[in-house]
Amino acid sequence: MAYNGKLLGRVYSRLAEIRENNLSEQSKRTEEIYRKIPEIEKISNLLRAQMIELTRTVMSGSADAEEKTASLKEKNIDLQMRKAELLVQNGYPSDWLDDIYSCSLCHDTGTLQNGKICSCVKRLYNKELTAELSTLLRNGDESFESFDITLYPDDYSERFKCIPREYMRKVFSSCREFAESFPNVRSGLLLTGGPGLGKTYLSACIARVVSENGYSVFYESAVSAFRAFEDRQFSRDPDSQAAAEDKVRHMLDCDLLILDDLGTEVVTQAVQSALYTLINSRENSGKHMIISTTLSNDELQERYTPSICSRIDGFFQKIRFAGNDIRTSGKLKR
Repeated sequence: MAYNGKLLGRVYSRLAEIRENNLSEQSKRTEEIYRKIPEIEKISNLLRAQMIELTRTVMSGSADAEEKTASLKEKNIDLQMRKAELLVQNGYPSDWLDDIYSCSLCHDTGTLQNGKICSCVKRLYNKELTAELSTLLRNGDESFESFDITLYPDDYSERFKCIPREYMRKVFSSCREFAESFPNVRSGLLLTGGPGLGKTYLSACIARVVSENGYSVFYESAVSAFRAFEDRQFSRDPDSQAAAEDKVRHMLDCDLLILDDLGTEVVTQAVQSALYTLINSRENSGKHMIISTTLSNDELQERYTPSICSRIDGFFQKIRFAGNDIRTSGKLKR
């Protein structure tokens, strides 16, 4: 799994916050119990003294060290049992004063004893990934399970030469297969078709699944993406230039890049160069893209250079969307 350093930093900051909250709760519990059941505080002091004595005994290496160690362990067990009895008698769980950990595997450190990253880190990382996708996951319910195929016409369309609903079932299956197979996919996706046919919605569905599986996803509109390339090179504002550099780096390095609404930008030589760089760099590094556009294949050929179109032909599976503008129904929001 490839991790984004910025997001991973947020995860470990969150783990530190979790540890601090657990320590605070544990301290509150201890103060409450010591106040209500003073005998437990005495037992805790005895247990600490026993641990010090046990350490000294083991380190001494004396002839009777083994016998003393066994005796101390037996006394320790008796005190632990008495402590648990007092807690239960006073209406508390027997483990009420145990150390509090949100993750029992790594004790909220994020690292297992074998040095590997804990599963709790992966869960928190996926939450950060989903938060990063907030511009794409606008409604929070974009998922394959929520996709409504009945929004597409169920009668034959002369325009599309198919029954849109049946055809879109296949499109839906292709998008879902891509998401569930990622990163073991053979090509990127070029989603084409008129506005309001569900291209951005299904892109969001793919993004959700891919990010939940722990891969970094970066979503950007074509206009904003190409502006970042321009600002990186020409901006006179150091902060804007740094932000643009960071955005371009994420677009080039993320596991999956979603470029939305290609064709809405004003085509310039700089735009041609930026688009070529995105596609070529990601193809060379084995990273995939999803591009959505309302442009037809002929319009793509007219608008972009032959080298760009050649890479689109070789690097993307083209999926055409069919039907009417489903946004007018009010049932499926972009």
